[in-house]
Parts: sequence; structure tokens; C-alpha cells
Amino acid sequence: MPTPSEHKTVQSRILAYAGAIGWAVVPREEAEKRRAGFPTRHSLHQCNGGQECPPSVSPNSPLSLFFDDLLDAKVREFNPRYSEAEGALLGQFRHFHADIYGNREFVEHLRNRGKFFDHEEKRERDLILIDYDNPERNVYEVTEEWAYHNGHYGTREDIVFLVNGIPVLVIECKNASKDEAIALGIDQIRRYHRETPKLFVSQQLFTATDAIGFSYGATWNIVRRNIFEWKDGAPGHLETKVKSFCAIPQVLAFLKEYIVFAEKDEELNKYILRQHQTGAVDATVRRALDPERSRGLIWHTQGSGKTFTMIKAAELLFRAPGADKPTILLMIDRNELEDQMLKNLAALGLGNLEHATSITRLNKLLRDDYRGIIVTMIHKFRDMPAGINTRPNIYVLIDEAHRTTGGDLGNYLMAGLPNASYIGFTGTPVDKTLYGKGTFKTFGCEDDKGYLHKYSIADSIEDGTTLPLYYQLAPNDLLVPHETLEKEFLSLAEAEGVADIEELNRILDRAVNLKNFLKGRERIKFVAQFVAGHYLTNVEPLGYKAFLVGVDREACALYKQALDQFLPSDYSRVVYTGNNNDSVLLKKFHLDQNQERQIRKSFGKLGEQPKILIVTEKLLTGFDAPLLYAMYLDKPMRDHTLLQAIARVNRPYENEAQEMVKPHGFVLDFVGIFDKLERALAFDSKEINAVVKDIKLLKSLFRNKMETIAPEYLGLVGQNFNDRDIDNLIEHFRDPERRKALFREYKEIEMLYEIISPDEFLRPFIDSYTTLSAIYDVVRKAYTKRIQVDREFQRKTSRLVQEHIGSYGIAEVQQVVAIDSNTIAVINARSGGKTTKVINLIKSIEKIAEDESDDPFLIAMAERAQAVKESFESRQTTTAEALEKLMQEIETDEARKKEQAERGFDGLTFFVYRTLLDEKIEHAEEVSRQIREAFVEFPNWKKSDREMRELRKKVTFAIYAQSDDLDRVTGIVDNLFRLLEKANRI
Repeated sequence: MPTPSEHKTVQSRILAYAGAIGWAVVPREEAEKRRAGFPTRHSLHQCNGGQECPPSVSPNSPLSLFFDDLLDAKVREFNPRYSEAEGALLGQFRHFHADIYGNREFVEHLRNRGKFFDHEEKRERDLILIDYDNPERNVYEVTEEWAYHNGHYGTREDIVFLVNGIPVLVIECKNASKDEAIALGIDQIRRYHRETPKLFVSQQLFTATDAIGFSYGATWNIVRRNIFEWKDGAPGHLETKVKSFCAIPQVLAFLKEYIVFAEKDEELNKYILRQHQTGAVDATVRRALDPERSRGLIWHTQGSGKTFTMIKAAELLFRAPGADKPTILLMIDRNELEDQMLKNLAALGLGNLEHATSITRLNKLLRDDYRGIIVTMIHKFRDMPAGINTRPNIYVLIDEAHRTTGGDLGNYLMAGLPNASYIGFTGTPVDKTLYGKGTFKTFGCEDDKGYLHKYSIADSIEDGTTLPLYYQLAPNDLLVPHETLEKEFLSLAEAEGVADIEELNRILDRAVNLKNFLKGRERIKFVAQFVAGHYLTNVEPLGYKAFLVGVDREACALYKQALDQFLPSDYSRVVYTGNNNDSVLLKKFHLDQNQERQIRKSFGKLGEQPKILIVTEKLLTGFDAPLLYAMYLDKPMRDHTLLQAIARVNRPYENEAQEMVKPHGFVLDFVGIFDKLERALAFDSKEINAVVKDIKLLKSLFRNKMETIAPEYLGLVGQNFNDRDIDNLIEHFRDPERRKALFREYKEIEMLYEIISPDEFLRPFIDSYTTLSAIYDVVRKAYTKRIQVDREFQRKTSRLVQEHIGSYGIAEVQQVVAIDSNTIAVINARSGGKTTKVINLIKSIEKIAEDESDDPFLIAMAERAQAVKESFESRQTTTAEALEKLMQEIETDEARKKEQAERGFDGLTFFVYRTLLDEKIEHAEEVSRQIREAFVEFPNWKKSDREMRELRKKVTFAIYAQSDDLDRVTGIVDNLFRLLEKANRI
């Protein structure tokens, strides 16, 4: 049975679903006519002595990235005073930079913040492109096969959605039967960005789907950690996902509200708010405007984008008609967040924005009834007069509400603004000790389950927003004695539910015996030696960085001195707040603001020093460094402070160039806190189970998989990987479902190995694991094409395989042979079965097509070889039949070389000639020479839009003179240029 095509299984269905929710489906041919540009928009133009020129080769059709007529008409409808000439706006758009900055500029226009000059009134006006207030006035269209060529590269997007003639959303469709289908789709989106960036000046969103998964993201941000799965319905419910994600109100909301640009480390980034973020924003605005309720608690776990959620909620609330010129206080708890918060708010284009830098300034703004957004900190409310502003449309959004509103400061705040609405945001759940009081009572009192909106740790890990955490206890002789830890920390009532690290420090200051043990000079030396060894063996080989958390500032200084005995001094730096009265030892590691800023920046960069930061308070909250992988914990913590601290290591990280994908975060506990996990983290058990796991559990899981799953695969190799073994493996895994099962199981086992290694526990499994890795390597090389989002091996496994693979004497799966007159003889003479020969021939044809990519014959042959491969894998073709077809391809290619030489044709002319013969076009030789002359006439067709258009026109009419079937001719020309463009791209 033939496999379903990409178009039938996905593309056509999406078009149908889009049509059902209000998008007008525009056939490809009609779309191409409408992209022809202003000179030909009403009729076909004349060319070649009065003959009508086919619309598919209209000179302007490759240029336009819009439906020009519709865009111009809607601009004039929405802007009655707009009087520029036709095409003026499109010309302006074409001058936007083809990068993220041009994309940001286009977003501003899509949000109606562009400008045009009103010549009658001699002033600027806002340029309206989309009517968000009356969405029925807009035109919503969808089309397929959206082709574009920039003179160097050609791109054809599967499905494009347009609003008022402007492409805003692209969907890349893949067949679910292909391995890594969505990954391939996303890889194509990446290629489009590299090769035809002009497409993504106006396009804001992309999705990739295989009818089972539905991944989405924002253009110009195509790293894996920022590509998400749309959650609406079970996997495979394509109709549900399309009708929710592509719903007209949803697309308009994305365009108008939920795409955010922000600078980080002087680099512009683009983000799309995810479903949990938009849900919280909507809930916040609704609650704030609810006349009956004025409290709400939002728990979005650490690292899930809480800051952007708050900023967007503040913006929408400020602009909400029902808010009636409100005052919005954005309250944060750290100085370093203020500047970033202000920059991000300013980027939204908000004019009414104030920074309350002092208590006096905050009091004045509230007393003067300021309307707008105020960024401030909770301590600025100290001693604030009661009732300083009693207006009800004051909305207070409070970051880290579990600690910022405790005690007197919260009382001052709520007494000063008695009628305000308060929405608390927290990155940690409410712990068991606080239900019915504190944060829960203050903010969660008006919701049945305590939360206005919730995005839990488990949700975050499932979505890939954050990574799972694993812990390991240090050797017993380095752990704090249990009695001391229990008496001076765990059993103290005042240590329960502590949310503020300064309060934690005060508790620890009274734990004299505990601190003396932790800072014992001999112990510090042994811990430093252990940390150095563990980092060099376990962490540095992966490319990641680490925190060493000391009990106080003195401990940090002592650890720095000790660590320098075992590691180069530039490996580590100390970061803490210095005081004028500090000892000589503490002052030795004081930093000024510039030094600290540079250390933070360098720590976040791959390959730069320092690799280890020694901290005790600073950086344990709010510091995001995705390269941070390991935390060496030597400070007693619990509940909120512990959760916040270990969350530093759970940020996803990937680096395509280095093939790094961070699998998890790791905590090595030198205190013994995790030995009493249920007391250290007094939250609901289902939350704790998602937070952090003992590495012992992973060892049990690894053992189970190696003893129950691995033997099935290991049994497939009986001759130490000789030719017969290789052939058997390739034949066995010919079934795509078997391959998927192997890849899935192996990647789980590999991940476990990477987490556990190095560890003596693994010694009995090394041989079997290496053999399993070799089996995976053979099958992967035989059947998959490497793509950016797929990794061969993780780093530790890669080293292991490199060290041991030679001992197996594995026959090379990809024994590439030269494609020439000797190929068939070489293949027949080689050892190995027919299955391996099929794979090697396919790989060889693919390689020569890449190496000699200017030869369209080889590109076409590689496509036919791929078709043979797909037929072979689906068992529509036997091994012998597949081998015979590939041999025929080799013979045909040799025959064409001879005929080409005999006729004296160059490669291009002969390729055109053979194409025309195959299509039964009369006078093929004469027509091919005419086409060759056209290519000579336009030598820069690969780089020039104008020459490309003229060349296509001449090629089309050379063929059209021998056939009056325009559709057929257009198809021949499209396929001809597709192969030529593909050859150029490779």
C-alpha cells in the first residue's frame, strides 16, 4: 500500500480546517496571479509580439511577498487620508532589514504604530494595517506553496496565512510516517531563515506539524528551547489544534499582544508568550477588573517566564477600557530587575511609565494621583501614610509575593492603598505550613483552590520550560552530623516556610555548631578537593558550569582559597555583597559593580572563565544562566529558599555548533538536606516528586533497562559486528516502527548513562552499553539523515564509543563508492549482503549529488534514489528489486554521460534536452539550445531577481511554442527550476 503523501495527510487537511473557521482558501494559481504586482494586476500583459504572457511567469510575481492589491486597498480603506502612490508602502516595506530588527519594525506596523504623512493637514498619522476593534473588516486568507526566490536561493512554504494581504503565519507540513518529521520541518524553517530571510520580515509565527504533533514558535527565535507544543486536545487531533491555534481571534491576539521583543546582554531577542503565560495574563486582567473580587495568587514555577507575564498583564490592564485610566504598580524584590523591567516596558511603547526610585518619589506619585505604570520595590512602602490613595482602579502586581509582602511592609502597602486590587506572583508553591495564612491568605483567599492561575513544576518539566533535577549525597564523612543538622536547623519552627534568604541567614547565624562544622578548615579543604575532582570529571567534559554555595561569606572566601589549590585560579570567582567593616579576608574578594557585571556575563558564555561561582546569597534568586548545570550545596536550606536556589540549575540550554543539549540539572549535597527530602521541601508530595529525584532511582532504572530491554538488541549481534551482523541489523530495522522503538529506548538509556557517569556502578554494564551504542550508530547511519535538532551521541557516550568502537571491527555502513563506470563492478565485488549494498548505494548517490551539486542530473538521481529508499523501507520493494533499480540508475547516468559527450552538450543543455524528451516535447534539441542561449544571456540569474524573471519568461515561451498546454508547460518549468535551484542551494 502506498504511503500517504504530505499534502493529503496534512497540508490539504489544514487548508480545509482553516476554511471552516473563517479563512478564505486561495488556490495556489490564484495566489501567484495576485502576487504579480501592480503593473499586471488587472490583466495578462503582452509579450513576444502581442502574445499573452502566462501569469506564472509575470515579471513581478517572484518579487512580491504580499497580495499587493488587497494590502493597498485595505490601507486606503482604514486610512482615508492616505494618499501615497500605489506601491509606495510596499516599497517602504522592502527596505526593512531582513533580520530580527526589520521584523520588530514590521510588528510595530502590524500593531498600527507605523506612520504616514497627512498632506492635507501637514502632520503624521498612525497607519492602520489591521482593524483589531472591528475584526470583521479585515480579510483573512490562507494559501499553499508560497514560493519565493531571492536570486540566490528558492523557498516554497507549505501553508501561509495572510491578514489583509500580509503573510503573518507559516505552517510547515510533514508526513507522520517519516522519522523525526517535526524536527525536519523545523530544520526547514531554520534553512528558510538563513537562505531567504526576506520572507520573515512580515511573517511572525511558524508551526511545524505531522498531524500528530503541533510545534510552534516565533520567527527569528528558532532554538529548540523556544519551540513549544500547542496543547489543545490529545496528540493526533490535528483539527482541534488547527482550529484553536489558527483561530482568527487567536492569531490577532498573537500579533497584537503576545509577541514580545526584549534585549538581553545587548542582544535583541523575540519571544512568543506561551499558553500558560497568556492564560495568566487573561486571568490577571479579568480579576483586576472584577468589581466583586480584588485578590489573586499566580504560581508559575521558576524559569517559566513570569517576568514577561507580569509585564504583559500590566500593559493590557493599562490599556483596558474598563480600567479607566488606572495606576498600576509593578513591584519587584531585587534591584537588578528594575533596569531590565523598565527597558522591557519601554520596548512596549508605553508613554505613561515612572520609576519610583525612592520612598519620597513613590509617595508623591500616589499622592498626586499619577495614572500609568509605576515600577518600584516593596521596601519603598515603609512608613507610608495610611490611605495615601483610596481610588479603586489601582492595581498592584507583586513579584515573588511569597516573601515581599510579609510582615510590616505588607501592612504598610495595603493600608496605604486600601481599595486597590492585589495580584501576587510567585515562583514557588505555597508550602504546607502556610495554607490558610501568609501569602495564601493574602492573595489566594478568593479562589477555591488558592490559585488564580497555576503552572506547576511538573507542567514546566513536561513542556520543557525547565529541566528535571537530580541530586546525590556527598560521602558520609563530609556530611553534617545528623544530630547537629536536626537540632540547629530542621527542628526549628522558625526555619519552616522561610521565603527570604536574609531571614535564613539570621537563623543560621545562631546555629553555632552547624556553622563551625561547615567552616572547619580541614573539611573545607576536603570538600574543595572533592568539588574540583567532580567538576573536572563530571561537569567540565560536558561543557557546563557550576555553583559552589557556602554557608556564609567567610565560607565563600575560604572555599576560594582552598579551590585554588586544586584548580587554576581563573576557574572560580567569589560573588557576594561587601561591607566596609569586612575583615581583610572578605575584602580580598570584594567586587565593584562593573566587575560583578562582567563576571555574570562571562559566566553565561560557553568557553569563558569563570567556570565555577562561589556564592552564598547573591545569585541564588533571579539569576538565569542556562550553562549552569551543577550546584555543590554546602549551605542548609529548605522550603522556598532551597527551591529557589536549586532552580538556578534547571534552565534549558542548547548550542547547535557544539551539539550540546543540557539534559537536566544536578545538585551535589554536602549538608545532608536531601536525606530528609520530605522535611526539606514541605510542599505537596506530587510537587516534590517533580522537583528533584535521587540519582539512586536512576541507577535502578538503568539497571532495569539494561537487563530487560537491551538484551533483545544485543542478541542481534553474534559475530562481533562483521559484514553479516551489519546486514542483519539493517534488514531487521528496515521497519520504521522497529527503528523508532530502538531510538526511543536507546535515547532513554543514554540519558541515564550521561547522568550517572562516571560511577563505579556502571562498570558491569560498560561492555553491553558500548555494544548497544554501536548498534544504534549502525542503524542511525543507515537510515537517518542528520538534522540539526537530532544529536548523534551525548558527550560522555561519544567518548566511550570512540575509545571502544575500533575493537569491534565494525564494517562501515556508509562505505561510499564513486559513482562512475566501475561502480557496479565494485559493488558486486564487495562483501556483505544486498541490504547493506542498497544502503551504501543510496548514501553514495546522495554524496555525489552534494559534492557535484551544480549537476541537476545528479540532484534528480538523488531524488529517485530517495524514492527507492522509501519504497524499500516500507517493503513495497524487495531488497533485490531496490538494488536492481539503483544499479539501473548508475547505468542510466553512465549512458547519459556518453550521449552528452557525443552531442557536445554541456551539462545544463543536456539536462534540459533530456527533460524535454521525457516530456515528449517536439524539437527538443532545438528548444534546449534556445534555452541554453537564454541562460547565457542572463548569467546572473542566480543572484538577480530581474534576470531570474526574464530567464523564466524566455524558458517558458521556448517550450510554450511547442505545446499549447500552459499548465503542462508551467509544471515542466517549475520542476526544471526547482532542480536547478536545489542544485545551487546544496
